Order: sequence, then structure tokens, then C-alpha cells
Amino acid sequence: QVQLVESGGGLVQPGGSLRLSCAASGRIYNIYGMGWYRQAPGKQRELVAVITSGGITNYADSVKGRFTISRDNAKKMVYLQMNSLAPEDTAVYYCNVDLLAAIRGRGDYWGQGTQVTVSS
Repeated sequence: QVQLVESGGGLVQPGGSLRLSCAASGRIYNIYGMGWYRQAPGKQRELVAVITSGGITNYADSVKGRFTISRDNAKKMVYLQMNSLAPEDTAVYYCNVDLLAAIRGRGDYWGQGTQVTVSS
């Protein structure tokens, strides 16, 4: 059974920073792309940032220059460093990983989500 567990969300003031972490566990043979998505109340889930197995990154225009995605392949983890947070960044943030698992084979897996609230 593959699990993705996120951590690091919380309440932060505008201009502040948070670092999200996502750990993959279970019978995993290989991890390909890793990414972060977010969903604000009443809105569709949207891509925030992705990183390939080779370290190539891509960001939503709204977070470029403020957020940084990184990964640790040995630890099967992906991170999202969020700086200069603004109220419009408030959302539930989800980790997404494209991986090859022992039973299900290759597919997309999602974490349970972690709430990020930016408010004074």
C-alpha cells in the first residue's frame, strides 16, 4: 500500500513563509514526477509546481519567484518552500506523485492534503 503524507501546513501572516513536505512510503519501485497542487474553497484544483526525476521544475505563473519545489529521491520526499505568502495562496495543498508501485503498477498518487491559511 502506497501512502503519501504531507506536513508543514498552517496559519501564517501575509509575507511569511512555510515549507511543505510530502513523504512517499510503501512498496515503491520507482518515482517519476512529483508535484504540488492546491484547491481553494469554491475553486478547482490547480497545479502549483512540479519537478521531474531529473530535477526539471515548472511553476504556475502565480507562484513563480516565490515558491521553490525540490525533492530528495533517496528519502522519497518532495518539498515546497513558500515565501512571500499572500492571502490568495490560502488553500488545501496536495502532494501528487507519479510512481511505479508493486501492486497497482504505475500511476498517480495523492496525499490527503494540508491546509495553508494566509491571514493577518
